Amino acid sequence: MDKRWSSVLLDTLVMTAGFGTLTMMAVAKPDIIAHFGISSAEYEWQHIAYVFGLFIAFLLGHTRIYEGSFKKSVAIALSWAAIAQALIPLAPNWYVVVFLRFIQGFVVTLVPLFSTQIAHFFVAERPFAKGIVLSGIFWGGVFGSMSAKYAVADFGWKGGFWVTVIIMYAVLALWWLFTEDFEIIHKTEGAETVSVWKMPFTWVLGFTFFPALWVIFTIIGFSASLGYEIGWTKEHVATLSTSLNISKALWSIGMGYVGYMLSRKNPNARGLFKAIVQVMIFSYAVAFVGLLIYGKAMLAGNYTLALASVVLIGALQGTGPAFWTSAPATYPRNIFPKASFALGLISNSANAIAPTVTDVLARQSTGLALGELALMPLIGILTLIAVSRMKLPVEELGDAA
Repeated sequence: MDKRWSSVLLDTLVMTAGFGTLTMMAVAKPDIIAHFGISSAEYEWQHIAYVFGLFIAFLLGHTRIYEGSFKKSVAIALSWAAIAQALIPLAPNWYVVVFLRFIQGFVVTLVPLFSTQIAHFFVAERPFAKGIVLSGIFWGGVFGSMSAKYAVADFGWKGGFWVTVIIMYAVLALWWLFTEDFEIIHKTEGAETVSVWKMPFTWVLGFTFFPALWVIFTIIGFSASLGYEIGWTKEHVATLSTSLNISKALWSIGMGYVGYMLSRKNPNARGLFKAIVQVMIFSYAVAFVGLLIYGKAMLAGNYTLALASVVLIGALQGTGPAFWTSAPATYPRNIFPKASFALGLISNSANAIAPTVTDVLARQSTGLALGELALMPLIGILTLIAVSRMKLPVEELGDAA
C-alpha cells in the first residue's frame, strides 16, 4: 500500500483511540457518581467542561506548542486526553475531574494537525483522505462505548480508565513507527505578520461549518433527554446514538470520496474550493431533509421514523472532510496551518453555546428547539453561497506569502 494512504489509516486509528477511550466517562457514570458523591446535575459539569475545551483547544494553534516536529505535535495532542485520563481516577475531588475533562477537550487539535499532514501528501485526494481520518471520531464513539462496558466490568472503573491510557499510547507508538515526520513552520513575509484573523474570508469560511457542529454537538444529548421523556428505553436511546455515529462515519468517508472526484477535475485553488462548496451544500441539503423527518418523528414519538432519519442527519458530517481541507486549498502554504486552527476556533464556537441554547428553547417548546436544529443546514447553505463569491487569500497574497 502507498505509504501516504497507510498514514491516513494510521491517523484514523489514532483518532479512534483518542476519541473512543473518552466514552469511558459515560459508561462509568454510576461508579463515578458514587465515588465522588455528586448528583446527576453535577455530573454534567464535566461534559460542559469537555465541550468548552474542544472550543478553546484551537487557540493552541497560535502558540509555539504545535510548531516544529509533526510527530511531536501529534503526541502532545493525544497526551492532553491520555494524561488527563490517567489522573481522573486519582482526582481528590470532583472539581479536579471537571478541570481534567476541560483539558481532554484539547485532543481535538489532532484534526487540524492531520489536515496539515494530508495537505503535505495530497492535492485532489485531500477530501477523501480527510473523510477517512475524521470518521475515526465516530468509529471511536461506536467501538469505544462497546469496549468500555467490558473494561469497567473486568477492571473496575478506575482500572478501565488506566487501560484506555495504555491503548492510546500503544496506538501512538504504532503510528510513530510507521509515520513520516516533517516540520510545521509558520513563516511571515518580511517583518509584517500576515494575520488570518484580519481576513473577512476567514470569518465567513469558519462559519460555514458552524451550523453543522451546532447540530452535531447538540442532537445526541437532546435526543436522549427527549427520548426518555417520550418513554423510550435506555436501549432505544443507545441504539439511536450508535446509529447516528455510524451514519456520520459513513457520510464522512462517502462525501470525502465525492470531494476527491470533484477536486481532481480542476485541482487549482479555485477549482478545489468550488468542489469544497459543492460537497458542503449537498451535505447540508440532505441533512435538512433528515432533520425535518427527525422533528416530525420526535413530536409524534415515532421511534422507527426517528431511527430512519439519522441516516440522513449523518450527512452533516459530510461537510467535515471538505471544510477541513479548505485551508490548504485557499490560503498561502506558509499560513494555512494557522488558518486551520483559526477556522476550527470559529466553527467550534458552536460547541460552547449550542446545547445550552437548544435546552432553553426546548423548555419553551419542543417544536421550537426542533425547528432551530432544522434551520441550521439552511444557514450553512447561505453562508457557503456567500463565501463562494469571495476572493481567496491565495489569490490575493500568492502561494508564497
